[in-house]
Amino acid sequence: MRSGLQTRCLLHLLWVGLCLFCAPCLAAKLVVLEARGGVYKTGMSLDSSAVIALKEGERLTVIGADGRSVTLKGPVSGEAFAASGSAANPSLALAALVATRDARTSSVGVIRAGTAAVKIPEPWLVDVSRPGPRCLMEGELPVWWRPQVDKVEQFTLLPADRSWSAQFVWDAGQDRQAMPPLARFEGNTVYLIRHAEREYAISLVQIPKGLDSKLVLTSWMLEKGCIQQADALLAQLRDELGKSP
Repeated sequence: MRSGLQTRCLLHLLWVGLCLFCAPCLAAKLVVLEARGGVYKTGMSLDSSAVIALKEGERLTVIGADGRSVTLKGPVSGEAFAASGSAANPSLALAALVATRDARTSSVGVIRAGTAAVKIPEPWLVDVSRPGPRCLMEGELPVWWRPQVDKVEQFTLLPADRSWSAQFVWDAGQDRQAMPPLARFEGNTVYLIRHAEREYAISLVQIPKGLDSKLVLTSWMLEKGCIQQADALLAQLRDELGKSP
C-alpha cells in the first residue's frame, strides 16, 4: 500500500504529464488583419481552433503568434487555422519576416515609391519626406519625422479634399515634431504633403489597440506596406534576440 507522500508524488507526475501532453492542443490566438464580408472585423482575436465560415467571395487574412499571415477565400467551413497559430522559434520567425520584407521591397511598386530608402530611428515615426503608407496605432497622433536635419525646413499638410491646411516648421537640428491634437485631423486617412517644392500623398493605416507582439506588429506593417516602420521593428527584434540567453 502506497504512503500518502508516494500518492501525492504520483498524482503530481500525472498532472505534469497531462499538462505537457495537452499543451500543444491549446488554441493559440490569431489576429484578423483584413476581412471582406462575413462576421469578422479587422483587429478582432480568434482562436486557431475556431470554426471559420466564409461564403463565396468572402475573404479573411489573419496573423499568427509567429508573425505569419494566412489568407482564406470562401467558400470555407471548418477549423481552417488549426495549424497556424502556434508560437514558433523566435529565430525562425524573424527569418521568415525578413524574407517577407525582402520579397515586398523587391516589388516594382515599393521601388518606385522609395518607401524603404531611408531608415527611421523608431518604429512609430512618420516620415513625411516621401510618399507611401505609414502605420499608426489607433487613437494616437503621428510624430512627423525628416531624415535631413541640417537646415530650417517646412512642410504643409492637407487632407485629400484640400479643405484645410496646416504648416509645420523644423528648426536646424530638429528631426521630429508631434502632431497637435486638432479635431479636424481625426477621421482622415490620406494626406497631401507639400515639401521641398513637391506634393505627394501619404496614407495613415490604423493598427488596432491591443497588439503587443512585435512579431504580429511587424507582419501587420509589412502587409500594409509600412516598410520603414517594419524595418525599425525588425531591428528591435534582432537586438532582443541577440540579448536573449
